[in-house]
Parts: sequence; C-alpha cells; structure tokens
Amino acid sequence: MLIGYARISTPDQSLDLQKDALAKAGCREIFEDVASGAKSSRCGLDQALQYLRRGDTLIVWRLDRLGRSLRHLVDIVADLQTRGIGLRSMQENIDTATAGGKLFLHVFGALAEFERELVRERTLAGLKAAADRGRKGGRPRLMDARKVQLAQTLHKEKAISIGEICRTLGVSKGTLYRNL
Repeated sequence: MLIGYARISTPDQSLDLQKDALAKAGCREIFEDVASGAKSSRCGLDQALQYLRRGDTLIVWRLDRLGRSLRHLVDIVADLQTRGIGLRSMQENIDTATAGGKLFLHVFGALAEFERELVRERTLAGLKAAADRGRKGGRPRLMDARKVQLAQTLHKEKAISIGEICRTLGVSKGTLYRNL
C-alpha cells in the first residue's frame, strides 16, 4: 500500500501541492503536518510511521519534508528498511525498491557516519585544547583536600555519627565514604 506524508512549516503555506502529487501517485492515506522540520516530534509523521506495515511504501514529495536533519532522515530510512517498508521521494526520484535507491541509501548512511566522525574529532580536539589550557572536564569535586581531612578527623571521633558528618560537610553518605 502507498502511504503519503506531507509537511509544511507554517500555517500560511499550503499543503495542496504535496497532497495533490501524493494522491496522483496513488497514496491511499496521506498524513500531514504543519510544523517546523526542526521539531523532533511531529504528530502526522508519528502517525504515518505507526500506520505503515511490511510491504508498504512511504511516499514524500521531497526528502526535506521527512527528516529534520541528515541524521534524522537516515534514522527514519533505516527504521523503514528494517521493518520492510519502502521509501519514495517524488522530486529526487528516489525509490528504495530499486537498485539506484538502495545505492542512494548506502551513500546517505556513509555521509551520516562521516558527519558523526567529524563531530567526534571536533569534540576530541576541543577537549585537548581545553586540557592544554589547564581546564579539566567533568563535575566539580564536592570534597576538596581540606574537606577530606576534616571528614577523616570527624570520622575518627566515634561520638559523631556519619549522618552528622554528612550534614556538616553538605555531602551524601556515598560521597563521604568514597573520600574516606
């Protein structure tokens, strides 16, 4: 079965062009959204993805109507593929039921992996640059050397309970025991 999905970004735009093209392509059901592509949750898209069954084909007028980013689009396409659902984009002439469409998906996946690797490299370079400037990452320590020494002194005093020590120092029991 052919299932359509149409999206416009703002209410002052019209879905008519997309809906007419999807109906002409033979879509039995057409799900629609009036929402920015940047929104992570779109009701119409969620409904369309739930409605689709193995052997169905999701048809969109253009790929940019479907995913909010390359990564999101690759995730949607991968999900459809594992569920045995095809994808067709009318403007880009992409159909995952064809050899060319499958090639496109593999290129798409490679681009997404490349993008992830670039982000990882930039993150590592930023962390290294910060470390070179003396910046240490992670959460700030709750107990500095002075507090640890005070905790050890108070702990040796058997008359003071662990709870009292924790309240005095403003730390949890776990933090206290880790530092003792």
